[in-house]
Amino acid sequence: MISLGALDMVNFGPPETVPEKFRGRRFYQHNPTVTLMRTTPEENDRLGKEIAEKASAARGPTCVLIPRRGVSAIDAEGKPFWWPEADAVLFQSLRNWISPQVELIELDLHINDPAFAEAATSKLLGVFK
Repeated sequence: MISLGALDMVNFGPPETVPEKFRGRRFYQHNPTVTLMRTTPEENDRLGKEIAEKASAARGPTCVLIPRRGVSAIDAEGKPFWWPEADAVLFQSLRNWISPQVELIELDLHINDPAFAEAATSKLLGVFK
């Protein structure tokens, strides 16, 4: 079972540790020692392909759960990393590259919604039966 938690961000240390090549990007200062950088649509396309390829290489039953309303606490409507277009590229890349033997479950929920956790738990318990 795979989901997409925190794929909206890249972690760095304090702001001065962020490489110069990223200086124009969208950042969120989580605390004095953690700076988060929002992933771009292009990066999300690559992430989706990578996850799809790895999931498709699995030898047993495999599923990927997509939380269509955001993948982290700060990737929600009104939050600093809310960028539905970038998330949509991630989700589409998964759809494009995932093999048919991998179950792709799309939920119109945020990853932190209790209903998302319930759906994931239910699916996981079903695998063990």
